[in-house]
Formats: sequence, structure tokens, C-alpha cells
Amino acid sequence: MTKTISILFVTVLLILSGCGKGGDNQPNDNQDSDEKTGIKSMDDFVDNMKEVQKNMEEGQKYEVVDFRDLKALLPESLGDLNRTNAQGEKNGTMGFTISKAEADYYNEDNSKSLNIEITDLAGASGFAGLAAWGWAMVDIDKETETGYEKTTKYKGHKAYEKYDNEGVYGSLEVLVSGRFMVNIDGNNVPMETIQSALDEIDIAKLESMSKANPVSE
Repeated sequence: MTKTISILFVTVLLILSGCGKGGDNQPNDNQDSDEKTGIKSMDDFVDNMKEVQKNMEEGQKYEVVDFRDLKALLPESLGDLNRTNAQGEKNGTMGFTISKAEADYYNEDNSKSLNIEITDLAGASGFAGLAAWGWAMVDIDKETETGYEKTTKYKGHKAYEKYDNEGVYGSLEVLVSGRFMVNIDGNNVPMETIQSALDEIDIAKLESMSKANPVSE
């Protein structure tokens, strides 16, 4: 599925990069129809990406929040897993600025682990910004003999869940208010443990920060 999304994304970049371009820069009545592929899933993906791009270009701009505020949302422990480290940073390159905090959690003999990462994507722009949304632009529902992956909802926010029963590992991601990405990876733990870890993060606090640090025009 990841490979499929990557192919779709490259296709979208080519389509979006060609939008509005032409020798005389005049509107083309056939432009919308020319950009359609005839494949509903891909056309829906393109439409969603265009909407995200439009919102980034025309909507209110924000500076990323202090990573220390994100770090404060990381639990000290998760059941029998204790936090072994917590760190945060703000960095930017090629028009992509993010603020991020993450922590690792292990049980006493290090046989089980979780990693939590909270990222503020408000500083994303252009195609780099579009890439940050990835799976949020599609609907996924896939099942194999060893596991599954699917898009779903968590407290009203788009989420992506993936688990491998054979390898006993999985991940859960939530895009909060179109700005914050919460990602939890688990090794040698059931999906229920990963879901419980997500419940320990104050999603309401992230929601309240969604309009933080507006940039004055």
C-alpha cells in the first residue's frame, strides 16, 4: 500500500505542477477534464491534494509551536512500559519547518517497546507540505493473512492503523486538526496496547493549539 500511495503522490505532483501552466497562461475550459485519470480513487486523491494545496496557499499561515509544549504531552509511563528518554527539536529545510517531540518506552527487560512522536506540520509548505499528509488523502482498507492496514477516525480526526500479527508490531497515526501528526509505533505489543497509549495523549490540548502562532501578513 505504501508503494501505491507513493505512485499516486508522484502522479499528483506531476498533475499539480502542470496546473495553470501554458504558453499564454489563459484559462483552459478543458483543463479540469484533462487532469482526470478516469480512475475514481486516483481522481479523488488528486482532488483532495488540490484542496490541501489551496488551503496552504490561501489560508492562515502559522509558525510551529515550541517543541517543549509538545514534549509536555508525552506520558511518563504507559502501563508497564516506562519512558526511557524524551527529546524535541525544531528544524527546517527546503521550505519545510517542523517542531517535533518524541519518546521511547520499554518494559523492564526491554522485550516490549513503544515510540511516540508528535509533530507540528504548520510550517510545511508547497509540495513538501503536501507530502506530509500522505495517507490522510486516501481511504485504505486492506487485510492479509498476517495483518491489516486501514484508515479510520479517532475522536473525529483522520487516523491510519497498521498491524502485523506475525511480526507482532504495528503503528497508529492521527492527524489532529489538520496540523499535528501523532504517531505511535509498537514492537512486541498488541494493537490494543498501541491504542491505549494514544488514549494517554491529550488530543484536546493539541486541538486547542491548532490556531497557535498565527503569522501576520
